[in-house]
Amino acid sequence: MSSITIPVKASDHPHLRPLNVLRDLSAVADLIELCFAPTMDSDGQRYLADMRRASREDSFSGWASRLSETTSLPMMGYVWDENGQIIGNASLIPFRDNGKRIFLIANVSTHPDHRRRGIGRALTERVMKQARGKKASAIWLHVRDDNLGAIKLYQDLGFREAARRTTWTAAPDSFYPKPDSDIQIGVRHSHFWSRQQDWLRRSYPESIDWYQPLNLNALRPGLMNWLYLLFVDYYITQWAAVRDAELLATLSWMPHGGRTDTMYAATPSGQGDDAPASEALTQLLLHARRTLSSRAALSLDYPAGEMTKAITAAGFKPRRTLLWMKL
Repeated sequence: MSSITIPVKASDHPHLRPLNVLRDLSAVADLIELCFAPTMDSDGQRYLADMRRASREDSFSGWASRLSETTSLPMMGYVWDENGQIIGNASLIPFRDNGKRIFLIANVSTHPDHRRRGIGRALTERVMKQARGKKASAIWLHVRDDNLGAIKLYQDLGFREAARRTTWTAAPDSFYPKPDSDIQIGVRHSHFWSRQQDWLRRSYPESIDWYQPLNLNALRPGLMNWLYLLFVDYYITQWAAVRDAELLATLSWMPHGGRTDTMYAATPSGQGDDAPASEALTQLLLHARRTLSSRAALSLDYPAGEMTKAITAAGFKPRRTLLWMKL
């Protein structure tokens, strides 16, 4: 998809047809795996497994009954079908945000043997038309920052970058040495909540909250909230980095039941690599690696280009950087 040489019309091309969830999911999963296997993580593998499992259901109703629990599965979209073989795909996944309809274009893929024919562009244009027909208030997509050809295509179609996020990962290590520092790591106290909440809203903006919402209420201090989380068996751990009673940064761990556990870091804005918040974030991430030694892997999603030195110093490595683009 890095170059378009032969334009095709998405509206009337005979090889372009709607996704049929009764018969296409397994073939689409195979295509996605073929195209993205080098960069696919465990979450991506689970996504493909869900698609293949759904394709084996005896009836559509059996799959649809689980739809609300696995909303990331492709419920609609278009495929490029030549001689009974699916060689291109673009999925359209619906979301709701405060009553508004948002659609995410996902899984735009073309078989390696059939690229440079304009298939990716035709599929993207067609699902854009499908989203507009369903009264979308916004159309989004995300793309790796190193996929320059795809970025150029989406820009040509009117998409503009709205956010850039890097996902960092590290393995827990209970034996990782604790560096010397006058920064104290402890439990997040309630009187830090106001600043933590402001910092979290900066690091995890509402503009992309519709996709993977950060439940701020779950992080809110208070006995009633603690009792509720205990009742629903939802375990959260929060730490604060403090120097001389001054809050420098916080880190929240919210397990989601998968192989990789997500953490949310909160730091003040405008902090450089040498700022106190940078050292504090390193200390927090190292503390998490030592404390959460029983977990399989740890993950941190953070604005791209921010706190890079601090996160790297804690032994985290960038898994990918995604451009979030909006039409």
